[in-house]
Formats: sequence, C-alpha cells, structure tokens
Amino acid sequence: MRRKIPSTQALVCFEATARHESFTKAAVELVLTQSAVHRQVSSLEAFLGVKLFRRTRRGVLLTEAGANYGRLVARRLDAVERDTLAVMSRQGAGGSLELAAVPSFATRWLIPRLPEFRRHCPDIVVNIETRTRPFLFADSDFDAALYAGSPADLTNWAGTVAVPLLPEIVVPVCAPALLGTRKRLSPAQVAQLPLLQQSTRPYVWRAWFESVGLRGVRDTDGPRFDLFSMLAMAASHGMGVALAPPLLIEGELARGELVVACQRPYHGERFFHLVIPERKAGHPALERFRQWIVQAGQQQQR
Repeated sequence: MRRKIPSTQALVCFEATARHESFTKAAVELVLTQSAVHRQVSSLEAFLGVKLFRRTRRGVLLTEAGANYGRLVARRLDAVERDTLAVMSRQGAGGSLELAAVPSFATRWLIPRLPEFRRHCPDIVVNIETRTRPFLFADSDFDAALYAGSPADLTNWAGTVAVPLLPEIVVPVCAPALLGTRKRLSPAQVAQLPLLQQSTRPYVWRAWFESVGLRGVRDTDGPRFDLFSMLAMAASHGMGVALAPPLLIEGELARGELVVACQRPYHGERFFHLVIPERKAGHPALERFRQWIVQAGQQQQR
C-alpha cells in the first residue's frame, strides 16, 4: 500500500517557514525563491486539507494545527538528518548507538572513558544527547539511556530493563578556603555553612543529615543548581558546601579546587543505570556497549 506522505521538499519548506513564520526568511535559508517556498507550502496545505498558516498584513502566522504539525515535522526531519549523517559517516557500515544521558555523568565519567571503548569497538560510533528525566523510548530514536535513580524510580519506566552500573555515593565537598585551618568539619559545622542545593534532588541534604544523626537543620535553604557540574563549580568558588559523588568531581579533587569537607559519605538507594528498552534486547552494538560499560563500572569500584 502506498504511504500517504507529502513530498520531502514540501515538508522542508513548511518547517523552515514555520520556524521563521516568514516565507522570505525561509526562502533565504533554503536558497529558493519566495514564490517557490510559497508553492510548496500551498501544495502541502492542499495535500493535508488543512490550513497551516493565517495570512496577515504583516506576513503569516501559524494556525494551531500548523504549530502542532510543525513541531512533529521538525522532530522527524531532525531524525532523518541525524540518521543520514550517521550512515554517511560510517559509509553504510552501521554500528552506531544513540544514547540519552544525564549531563554530568556523560561529560565527567562516560566521555573520558569512550576512547577506551573505541579501542575495543572501533566499528561502533556512540552519539550522546542529554536528558535529565525518563522519557518514552517509543517516541524517541534512542537505543538506551544512562540515568541516575533508585529502583523505585525505574519501575515507572515501562518496557525497559535497567542495568545498575555505579552507586551514587555523595560526600560534602567545598573549596579549601571554607575549611580555614581545619582539616575536616563535623556534621554540625557543615550545617552552619551555606548548603548548595541540587534542584533535581531537593531533600538529599536532609537524608545526609539524618544519616549522621542530625535533625532540625535548615537543609533546604541555599542556592539551587540543576546539574552536578554547576554544583561543583559553585562549591569550588567558595559559595558553600555541596553534596556530590566523588566520581563526578575527580578533576576538581585532584587539582585541589574541592576538598572533602566531612568524611561521612551517604549511601542512598540511587544508582547510575544503563536503561535499555526491551525491544532493543540483543541488539549487537548495544550488547557490546553494555558489556564494556558494566566492566568499566566494576573497575571504578575496585
């Protein structure tokens, strides 16, 4: 059965016009005439039987249907372009993986180790995009995800298998200047300093203070940051004390930009996981990556 799909050129012209809300700017971007872009969009509207734009004296505005369709088309065109570039870069050999990953884990732990993976598997290309929360694999082009969470968090991620890689063990860290002449701080002394917060984990300080036997601390006060990397930067500039996994701040600790303020690590239920959709089970390239990253996690814990 023939697919009911409009021409690619019409979709490209529509996406550019929708993004700019201008036939003129779309034409400049696509190196076409304005009339050519207009014809393509008009043919798409005729194909769909739906008005995508409202013409005004100042130009064009997307209709509600046009705005919705534009978002969908943009994602599909991005995916086609990404797949095309992947095939071109590998000259048809295949063997690429699309990974979603929490940003700090990707930049500070995974990427520094990818050269080792490349030595083991030179025929596999790993592409990474950041995602901070679970998503539907069915609505994405990802082969797997690297995600931090507890087993309870992952039960809500339907149709996936989670492979634990590393426990998320956090310790209080700060700039050396905050310690003064002291080598370490007691938990009570930590409570007197500004507590830097991670916005995705609003109660982690409370869990840490309870683990060391302190209650009643104003543990949710303090500046909030979205990523561990931002938290580490704020702590290294003396803004306060942060709870961070040592495996994500190895560079700052080695350079002396951060020090462990209190040697009382918190072992929660959270792990860094490789999350694989069940439909991808047995995927050859993904299986090789899974074996390698599990081994890398085991080496980290030795």
